[in-house]
Formats: sequence, C-alpha cells, structure tokens
Amino acid sequence: MTSSPPVWTTQTTTALLDALRDTANQPAWSQVEFRYRRVIAALARRLGASESDAEDVAQQTLTEFVLAYKQGRYDRNKGRLSSWILGIAQRATLQVLRRSGRAAERPAAGETLLAEVAGEPELRTIWTDERDREILSRAMSMLRDEAAIDDRTLLAFELVALRNVPAAEVATQAKMSVEQVYVAKSRVTKRLRQLVGELTEAFEQDI
Repeated sequence: MTSSPPVWTTQTTTALLDALRDTANQPAWSQVEFRYRRVIAALARRLGASESDAEDVAQQTLTEFVLAYKQGRYDRNKGRLSSWILGIAQRATLQVLRRSGRAAERPAAGETLLAEVAGEPELRTIWTDERDREILSRAMSMLRDEAAIDDRTLLAFELVALRNVPAAEVATQAKMSVEQVYVAKSRVTKRLRQLVGELTEAFEQDI
C-alpha cells in the first residue's frame, strides 16, 4: 500500500486547489492523486467495472482532471471538486466499459448499467460510502504508526471492536485483563474517531 503523505491529515481540499495553481507543485498533485485514486477506483467498481478496468478509470479520471484544471476549466464557485470528479469518473467508467465490451452486457432484458443511469444523488451516496471506507483505512494506518499506542493495545481494540471477539478471549490472546481490554477499546476508539473527523473535515472542505 502506498504510504500516506504527511500532510494528508491537515491539507484541506481548498488548500490543495490553491496549491495546484502552481503547475510545478508536484507534491500538491501527488496529494490529489493519493486522496482520490482509490475512491475513484472503488466508485468505478460499484458502477460495474472490473478490478483492472477500475484502475484504468482512476487513471483516466485523474489525467483528465489534471488537464482540465491546468486549463482553468474548474470553477469552484459552481460546485464542489468531488462533484466535478464524480462526473469525470462516471464518463470514464462508461468509456472503459464500452471499450472492454461490458457495456453491451445487461443484467436482464431492457435493463441498463448503473454507470449509464446513475444520477448525482446516487453517485454521491456511492462516493460517500467509498470515501468513508478510505478514510477509515487511512485512520487505522495512522493509528498503527502512532508510538503512543502500543501493539498490544491496538490488537485488543481490533479483536474486540472490529472482529467482535469476546472480551475474555481477547484478554487471553493479548495477555491483558478483561478490564484492560475495555480500557484499550475506549482509548483507541476515542483516538480513531478524532482521526476520522480530521480526515473527513479535510476531505470535504472543497467549496
């Protein structure tokens, strides 16, 4: 997995857009790619693309975004960056599906692919779902990198909170008391919520 650029947690999308005005600012462009690539690919899969096609969609979407932004075609006063990217990703998904022949496939007679008929509300729901998955993944990765939370505490949290393993069993595996397991769960949950909140705020400040 690609390592997280250090400013991802604090760089708002608005700040990134300002930085992108300098076309030579490669770190800013890398931030945009890092933030959106996996979400775009996940969106494409939800719209019917295969794993490999979804990666093509992400690349095509980001390439088109870079070109359009450098040409001054994005006006933040007309809408959110994510809405613009959603439109590009939907078109790119259809292009890739048609190129691969999958757009000719139908689940049943008379039905169409979701990528062809999905409107802004439906696309926004899918986008938000996949964005939240990505944010949680990033937050968990950041937790694992934090020296303040030791491996045993994190293990106890993952077992009891994420895998629903009984606390007594977790205590045995992590070599902790049951009370320590619940303390670990509470401590890590609090920090995880904080990280998720910071990431979500940064991600959504694009208007």
